[in-house]
Amino acid sequence: MKSSRCSLTVIQQRIDEVQRFLSVTLAIANAHTVEFYTHDVWKRFMAVTPQEVLAAVSSGSEQEGEPEHKEKEHSRTTFGFCVHSNRLVDIHELVEAAKAQSLPGLGVCVSRDELLQSLRGSESECAEIDKLEPDEFMNAKKSHEVQCMSKVVACLAQHCGVKQVIDVGSGKGYLSSFLSLQYGLQVFGIDSSSTNTHGAQERNRKLKKFSRAYQKRSKAALTQVEAQYSPQTELVERKPGLNQDRDTLTGSGSQEDLGVSVDVLAAGTQPELGPETGELFLSALSADVIHPPSPRVSPSQLSVEERERRKRENLEKKARSRREGADAVFSPLTSYVTSETELRNLITELEEAVMVGLHTCGDLAASTLRMFVAKPELSAVCGVGCCYHLLSEEFNPDGQEKPLQTACGFPLSQYLRNQSCFCGRNARMSACLALERVSLGQGIQMESLFFRAVLHVILRDHYSSYKSEKRVGNVYSKAKSFVDYVRRALHRLELDDSKLCDSDIQSYHDAYKARMDEMHAFNMLKVALAPCIEGLILLDRLCYLKEQEGVSFSALVQLFDPLLSPRCYAVVGLKSHSTKLKS
Repeated sequence: MKSSRCSLTVIQQRIDEVQRFLSVTLAIANAHTVEFYTHDVWKRFMAVTPQEVLAAVSSGSEQEGEPEHKEKEHSRTTFGFCVHSNRLVDIHELVEAAKAQSLPGLGVCVSRDELLQSLRGSESECAEIDKLEPDEFMNAKKSHEVQCMSKVVACLAQHCGVKQVIDVGSGKGYLSSFLSLQYGLQVFGIDSSSTNTHGAQERNRKLKKFSRAYQKRSKAALTQVEAQYSPQTELVERKPGLNQDRDTLTGSGSQEDLGVSVDVLAAGTQPELGPETGELFLSALSADVIHPPSPRVSPSQLSVEERERRKRENLEKKARSRREGADAVFSPLTSYVTSETELRNLITELEEAVMVGLHTCGDLAASTLRMFVAKPELSAVCGVGCCYHLLSEEFNPDGQEKPLQTACGFPLSQYLRNQSCFCGRNARMSACLALERVSLGQGIQMESLFFRAVLHVILRDHYSSYKSEKRVGNVYSKAKSFVDYVRRALHRLELDDSKLCDSDIQSYHDAYKARMDEMHAFNMLKVALAPCIEGLILLDRLCYLKEQEGVSFSALVQLFDPLLSPRCYAVVGLKSHSTKLKS
């Protein structure tokens, strides 16, 4: 983890690079799909064909053997856009630039393994008090997220020497329960929904039962393995006439008399040995290095003193187990959390803690970082945000500050606030698109977007209220056809649908169907820009931590596989008094 790679100056330089790219391309991300045909969006932005866009975005790289005239146009373009018409003329230049301005292309992130290695240093592995398999009670996505993030959180807690974790936006409590049961941490899960809190409490109760049952099954399986490879088990057939004194010394058939690793046997691997092997190996050893296994003694044969000693040991073990179990609890709390929230008013027994958030929505991700900076009791933070479209912005498109009473979610850093940085809701919505999934044919329901855009044309042509604040909502999932979709939408908007016959409605669909590939290509272009917009939001959060004097280490860490969990980046920070790491 090199300091030059993660310094405040470098982060600010990377922000400048992304901003320069988005100053040319952000208008595409902010174009609303609903207005695609009413505002003739394709003609406004594009001087290439839909087929060129789809081929370039799907391939993700520049094609070979481009025509010579492209090279001439290159000198008059910025990121593929003509400097005179502001229309896209070189899709390959744009796609390559988008890749370079994404977080992987900027080279500012560290891997999860790198972070864990830096946190551990010479310390031992984070201790697990139980061995749970989360995929037995979570779906594949949630299991992947919980396992990856809980390991990082446990290592942060161990590194800082704390036993408490505050899970902000804890939702159904999967991460909180796993941290408690797997790593023995005291976790306080805070969520604004009482339904989620009650559900998390019930789910944690069931997980505790599952954990106990799992331990019993594991113990039974271990006992079975031990019985299979007990000292009384004959591992090899002994040669007749083997020295009886040596048999008595080593214990007949023990693992040691063959020089075989107990770990290998426990793994179920028995090497094929000849009848001479044991005798030859033992003859090479002196008697003082050979130790017989401890014989198993029936409890009835133990002395009274020995039975009392073992009884005391068992009682002490149970007492320690109960004490550890009391520390490792999950306490769900219901509260709406902002950066101004006083944590000690919510958690009376609060000590030093690690603050975490798994897919905290909108402004909550920014509030989590502000709380981490402001609260001395918080030693570390690890937050993965989501729902960028729900972020509030401090500035308008013209750079004027909005008259808001509370702190906004973007921009967070003083560096971008000084520039009155504005992103836009549609662009932030685009940032939620999953490039990796869409590249594999997942994620975009093109027909529903097409239906909504054509509906907007109908509203413009036949109704004066097409700019109404009322929303159509999800009527597509219930519609049997385009005609049915339009009629359901008109009812939702409280408009009279009797003025249009079915053939009139269908004619709109038929007229624009030939241009559906334009919409498909345009949305794929938005997908290609999504990582750059997400990158700006996350770099802003990292820059905010870098600006704080009390934060000695901060980084963007890729925690998850983006195919399983598209919002895969965590913002991690450590206070000066809790770390030796330097960012």
